[in-house]
Amino acid sequence: MKITDWSLIFVIILLPLCVVTGWNTAQLRQARVLEIQYTTALRTAVQDAGVVLTRNYLQADEYGYASDKQSRVNKEEALSVLRSSLGYNFGIADDSAALDAFMLYIPAIIVIDYDGYYMYELADEMDGSNVIQSSHQWMPKKPFIYEDKQGYSAAFTLDDQVAVIDHQTGEQIQGKRGELPHVLLPDLLSDPVQFDQLRRSAIVHSIEQDLSRAIESHNTVVRQLGWTYLFTMPTISQEDWSNTLDEPGMLVFLQGIPAGVSRFNNYALGGGRVVRAKEFLAGKDPVSGFPYASSRICNLPFAAEEVYVHRRNAAEAGYYEWNCR
Repeated sequence: MKITDWSLIFVIILLPLCVVTGWNTAQLRQARVLEIQYTTALRTAVQDAGVVLTRNYLQADEYGYASDKQSRVNKEEALSVLRSSLGYNFGIADDSAALDAFMLYIPAIIVIDYDGYYMYELADEMDGSNVIQSSHQWMPKKPFIYEDKQGYSAAFTLDDQVAVIDHQTGEQIQGKRGELPHVLLPDLLSDPVQFDQLRRSAIVHSIEQDLSRAIESHNTVVRQLGWTYLFTMPTISQEDWSNTLDEPGMLVFLQGIPAGVSRFNNYALGGGRVVRAKEFLAGKDPVSGFPYASSRICNLPFAAEEVYVHRRNAAEAGYYEWNCR
């Protein structure tokens, strides 16, 4: 056979392989693009929800709170913002039925409060016709509990506030770790480092156990609806867990959405940190006569005459920002 014949055979053999490879590459590229879009939409929605999580429940409005973290979460408003943002980013904001169906791809939403957490999941309920139906519901708040072998248990919070319960006597003592008698739980209360490690471990263990149960329950419900996709327990990075356990926040898990040749499976964390506005002090430099404003981080070297909440307000009033460097 001539060299041209061999070349023709070689092309005939390789052409289908090149076409298939190119098609697979295009499909993988499309899946990657969709994955990035979905991740961005999810994170944006959760961040939007996290912003309003503590909006109406600032510490200043609550009597007796001793920590910035001890502010009640507004989970209902956060959920409403989450749904609205997801609907907008996925193009179904005006279709309530499509948005309800979309929520089936979310096996669980976790809202972490100062002294416990809420789980939003599919659960059975009885309707007006005494028919059992499954719908998304908020589960009762669950505390962060740690139990030792000596008959004591501790209810943790997001800081060093803790309640210790003696199950034999029913006595309960609560306060900051350093203020409680170390004889109650010596391994826990005497060492601040050990305390923080056990606190974080107990919180993560409680949430993971409940999340695993919620996902299994979600699989049971969606199988009855004809779904074949299997929702699984996500792997959460240590960094995200650390961020979650520092402030009130929201964890949302989104799984099973078709993304090209694959299925999207990811989660997002939104913080509900209470952020206090910095005060900007403003006054005139007695030497130059120029008006300046500065935050408390960079103090003015002369007496302040005005106080502004934002840098923008001070600028609008004619003040220049003072640079103490």
